[in-house]
This record gives sequence, structure tokens and C-alpha cells, in this order.
Amino acid sequence: MVIQHPHRTIHISLGAKMGEFGGWETPISYTSVKDEHIAVRTRVGVFDLTHMGRILIKGDNASEFLSKMVPKKMEKATPGTMPGPTALLNEKSGIIDDVMPYKISENEWLLAVNAPNRDKDISWLKKWRDKLGYTGVAIEDYTFEYSLIALQGPEASKILGSLGAGQLTQIKPLTFIHDTSIAGWNIWIASRSGWTGEDGFEFIADPESTEGLFKAFIEAGAKPCGLGARDSLRMEVGFVLAGEDIDENVTPVDARYWLVFDYDKIDCIGCQALKEALSIGARKVRVGVRFKKKDRRIPRRGYEIFVPGTDTVIGTVTSGAYSPLLDRGIGQAYIDPSHALFGMKVEVEIRGKRVKAKIVDFPFIRK
Repeated sequence: MVIQHPHRTIHISLGAKMGEFGGWETPISYTSVKDEHIAVRTRVGVFDLTHMGRILIKGDNASEFLSKMVPKKMEKATPGTMPGPTALLNEKSGIIDDVMPYKISENEWLLAVNAPNRDKDISWLKKWRDKLGYTGVAIEDYTFEYSLIALQGPEASKILGSLGAGQLTQIKPLTFIHDTSIAGWNIWIASRSGWTGEDGFEFIADPESTEGLFKAFIEAGAKPCGLGARDSLRMEVGFVLAGEDIDENVTPVDARYWLVFDYDKIDCIGCQALKEALSIGARKVRVGVRFKKKDRRIPRRGYEIFVPGTDTVIGTVTSGAYSPLLDRGIGQAYIDPSHALFGMKVEVEIRGKRVKAKIVDFPFIRK
């Protein structure tokens, strides 16, 4: 059953094409993915990301418990900071989900998680809470209590200033303000992270306040943007998508996802296996695949990658998109370590035909 979007009325009124992602109804685009993408790269766009999960971890020893669950050090984090991204790993160091932690207080954390993994993440956290004996820790699903929107682009600060929220433009990346207001709307958490590769802010609030703020941003000049632009924007800067580019069969070493762990951390679920993965090396390597300029075909998940002129398969595409800035198809793929060579020419098979491409490093674009 698809969860109906709590703000569907306003999205439909703005001309949104609605679709499904992670079990949620969500806006895919309002005008076109390309227009919305360019708006974020050059001006500012606003996204409704309510479908993402929000999990509250609180109580005695909440910080100690969370530290056991992720491969990144949480001990030095102070209230108002986001010591992420990090990940929930299984015992073999496979990635259950990549998550963003918000430290609200010494005994209270919020985890922003990917929509398709919310139920799995909650079950995993509760399983280990009980197994490790952290009985004083509560794990609560706040996904339906609050909504989430994001203001992204080089003019994001300008929009906030025009709405009398200039104080937010002074917070540093990966920090947040707890309990504030913008344009008369109460905001539970206002953070700064910029997951599109641009400057950006995220706002978590009750549904009524979120919808009011969404409208205020549009009236102030932000362009409403959907999931299509969100995907092409993250692709241009080489960010992974859970369930596509990372999953429980992929370690942070394979994914070259260095941000989610600290090399010297050993006391967490999956940390010992991660050490072994580092010692052994990658079983497969996440790389970028770039088509020739003006080739707008998109490398889709499952497409095989070949050494040119041969039947030697060296990898598989995990996700792809059209890049408006590069005017070509781009994608992410896992390649055999023997052929994970940046600059190497390859062929991607699309519906029985071979398309010329090149293996490149991330990001596809540089700001």
C-alpha cells in the first residue's frame, strides 16, 4: 500500500506529477526535471522530502548505544551538530542504510534515514538495543509526526534572509538549530548540509508548519522541485542512493564511501568485518560512467559494461541519469578491481547495442 503524501493538495495545485518512491506517493516533477535541476544549480529550489524516515533515539545511554551502531565516532559530537553521514552496517560490514545523525542533546538523537529502509532500520536498532542491554533507550518513529523540506541552491541564504531568518545563514555546514521559527512558522530542526552539491538547508516541522514554509519559499522565489531533479542533482556530484548504489551486499570499501566510517573505530556492529574488508581490499569498485557529450541515453540499473570490442563483462550499472550540465548520460557502476581504471574507455550495452563510455571518478561536475 502506497502512503498518501500529507501535502499532496499543494503539490497537485502546483502542477506536480506524482509518483511512488519507497512506499510513498511523492512529487516527481512540476515543470520538467531539467528546469528544476538548472534552477537548483543556478538559483534556488525547494523540495518536499517528507517521505524520508525520521527516527528518534533517546534516553539513558542513547549516545553510547548509537556509537555501538555506527562505524563513525560519535563521542566528540556536541548538541546542534550532525556527525555524518554514517551508516548502519550488518555483521559482515554490508550497508543496511546510510543515515544522517542529529545530536539534539546528550540523551537525544534524530536519525534521518532513507524511505525504503525505515522499517528495516527501526527493527535493526531495536534488535541490537535489546541484545546489547540498552533497556533505557527508546527508539521512536517520528516520520509521521513531522515533515521535511529542503531549500537548495546558491541563493538559498538569500531566500532565508528575505523571510527574516538571516540567523540561519550563519550556521556552519553539518550543524542545526533546534526549535526556531521562519516566517511565523515553528520549526523543530533547521539544518545546513547541501546534499545537492549546492549550499542548502533542511527543515523538520509539524505538517502544517512545513506546508506553510514550503509556500513561503515559493512566494519568495524558490522553484518547487521533485524527486527527478533530486536524483539527477545527486548523480552529478556522485552521491549514492540506498537500495541502488549501496545495499547489504556492498561494504563502504567497495563503495568508496569513506565519509561513513573512521578507520580506527573498532567497537561497533560491523566494525571488525570492516577492518577485514580494508585489509583484503575491494571485491568490486564503485566508479562513474560517462557517455559522450550530447549522448542523452541513460545508463540504467543492470546494464552490463564491457571491454570495448570484446565480450568481457567487467561491471554493472547501479543507477544513472541525464546530466543537464554535461548534456550527456552519466551513471554509477561497480567494476571489477582489475579494470577500475579512471579514463578507461568501455562499452555499456543498452537493449542489445553497445554505447561508448568512459570510466571516471566522482564528482562528475566540480563546483
